[in-house]
Amino acid sequence: MALTRIFFTSDVHGSDVCFLKFLNSAKFYQADILILGGDITGKMIVPILEQADGTCVSEFLGNRQILRTMQEREVLEKKIRNNGYYPYLTTPEEMEKLRNDKKLLDELFSKVMADGVKRWVSIAEERLKESNVKCYISPGNDDRLNIDDVLKSSPAVLYPEDEVVWLDDYHEMITTAWTNPTPWHSPRETTEETLAEIIHRMSSKVERMENCIFNLHCPPYGTLIDLAPELDDTLKPKVSGGGGVSMIHVGSSAVRQAIEENQPLVGIHGHIHESRGFVKIGQTLCINPGSEYGEGILRGVLINLDEKHVKSHILTQG
Repeated sequence: MALTRIFFTSDVHGSDVCFLKFLNSAKFYQADILILGGDITGKMIVPILEQADGTCVSEFLGNRQILRTMQEREVLEKKIRNNGYYPYLTTPEEMEKLRNDKKLLDELFSKVMADGVKRWVSIAEERLKESNVKCYISPGNDDRLNIDDVLKSSPAVLYPEDEVVWLDDYHEMITTAWTNPTPWHSPRETTEETLAEIIHRMSSKVERMENCIFNLHCPPYGTLIDLAPELDDTLKPKVSGGGGVSMIHVGSSAVRQAIEENQPLVGIHGHIHESRGFVKIGQTLCINPGSEYGEGILRGVLINLDEKHVKSHILTQG
């Protein structure tokens, strides 16, 4: 009986090294399908200032560097991208304008994010052009809406957001980036009621629910895969009575209800970096591979499917 092998990961947050590992996973794990499930963009711009004498100056991870050659600049840019940030070549004059104009800075950040995704899409097109691998990339709650058109424009990258797609002859998949509210007020947050409606619009069109994959960025509430540090009013982690960090459930009740009611084959989730693992909700296997993108480590899960069952699954990292 033929198997379909899926490699799923999430929350790479702009890390070049993690994205390249994601693409390489097709060959390394002999996967038929790659799925990157959201939060793909980085969190910060790192300016590289061009000086009058031809050198460049930048401060990154607490270190101020003077870059005298193009090679030195390229080395720094690679390091910045591998850490999930965006290098931006600019002048002291432009930086002063950006510091004093939040709207201008916000517009620049949106542009840099979209350019970063466009760059990744080009790499995916080049790396996967000789293969039959399907590569699905969708946004997450942290990703701004302007990246969607970039993902949609690619002939090599498949954009599954808000759709029912067939992964193979037997398995459908539904996908949403949206989550319940978080303390950070990220771009794609909504109420539990609206999230339930988003999921229902897709799930109601599924033909073979028992074989469906729910690619929902937010994990189901009240499980081992939705535990995150409890935060105080200043967004700092609270300490528990035992001296450790207090952990609480922060997933979505709408996601959990949809899984309980529909009982798809698999739920693949991300969003909560600390909650790597898997859990059964009824007959549904729900998985969160976690994220350690800041260390350049790609955490994922390899799922082997036959026509009707999950034959095996294993959490990976590397």
